[in-house]
Amino acid sequence: MATRTIEEADIRLPAILLGVGLGGFFDGILLHQVLQWHHMLSATGSDNVGIRDYPVDTVPGLRVNTLWDGIFHVVTWVSVLAGLALLHARVTRSRNRLWRSRTLWGWALVGWGLFNLVEGVVDHHLLGIHHVREGANRLWWDLGFLALGAVLVAGGWLLQRRDGRSGPPTGGEPHVTEGRSGGTASSGGRR
Repeated sequence: MATRTIEEADIRLPAILLGVGLGGFFDGILLHQVLQWHHMLSATGSDNVGIRDYPVDTVPGLRVNTLWDGIFHVVTWVSVLAGLALLHARVTRSRNRLWRSRTLWGWALVGWGLFNLVEGVVDHHLLGIHHVREGANRLWWDLGFLALGAVLVAGGWLLQRRDGRSGPPTGGEPHVTEGRSGGTASSGGRR
């Protein structure tokens, strides 16, 4: 059975998926629910794609927006689950060290930043189905959201680089252990 430590596993994709999901949860919980600045379809009626208006100050409009907020949360939840499942599959030894790893949290910040950039460009600018905060300064709020995304990507990139690895391991095969009874282990590559 091949086992891999965090140094031996490529955790970029799972960490990015985890970051995308956590960033989406932060957005949905803070901006949609707690502050109630926007919902998924709160700018319809004045959007760029002609979606029917679902005003959040009416019960029918709020019901539709709540449904789409829920679908948004399902997608972020699936992203977190996929990231965790891939991390579990790729790091099979010393998992407790994983949660203290700059590599994990750096790539997770990259994922959160990518969430902000993609969601901001697509929903706020291209589709125009909602904005970070409606009002006279909504463009500045939307641009600030994009700027935060860029800062998260850059900061995450720098953080994961401090661990000395930015990509998949090099230099040999992962550790191989014979059976579960703790037989002999051979190693190639880094430990």
